[in-house]
Amino acid sequence: MSADPLHSAGTPQRSKTSPPPSGSTASAIEVRRSARRRRTVSAYREGDRTIVLIPARMSEAEERRWVTVMLDKLAAQESRRTLGDAELAERARRLSEQYFDGRARPASVRWVTNQNTRWGSCTPAEGSIRLSHRLQGMPEYVVDYVLLHELAHLLVPGHGADFWRLLEAYPRTERARGYLEGVVAAARLPQLPGARAE
Repeated sequence: MSADPLHSAGTPQRSKTSPPPSGSTASAIEVRRSARRRRTVSAYREGDRTIVLIPARMSEAEERRWVTVMLDKLAAQESRRTLGDAELAERARRLSEQYFDGRARPASVRWVTNQNTRWGSCTPAEGSIRLSHRLQGMPEYVVDYVLLHELAHLLVPGHGADFWRLLEAYPRTERARGYLEGVVAAARLPQLPGARAE
């Protein structure tokens, strides 16, 4: 993936701008095709747009698949840039505005290192939300899901039908839950014989 807009992509044959898939943080995606580009695909952010550079020969189906792949890679890269507590609190505020009409107002949102069996926790009486440091480096949509999950607890304490209805507003809920389930399952896999921890 290149962050350089002058990446040797050649002159684009076709440029197309479209709205992002649900859950993306960019407001538009621009696909640029190049006859000089043979196999590589790259992407970078340019303001509020995401530019995806692809070979001209790709089919529409391949283009759609690669746009999704590159958006996920960019999101993962961006989430690896560790957010501080203040940025995490601001992110929670924006998510509350976007999905819960600003009704969930936490008093504090912060990372903690003492949550190794759960991804996040919320104490509604105090209005505090804590996210496990293990989420740092996971894709942005996963962190957003966990934040929204804990924000929803400020509005509905349990995990009943009303709680899950709130989370239906977030379009990547099932995908994020699947990602986290995969992480948990992978941690339970036995190590292969001869594999060493380094």
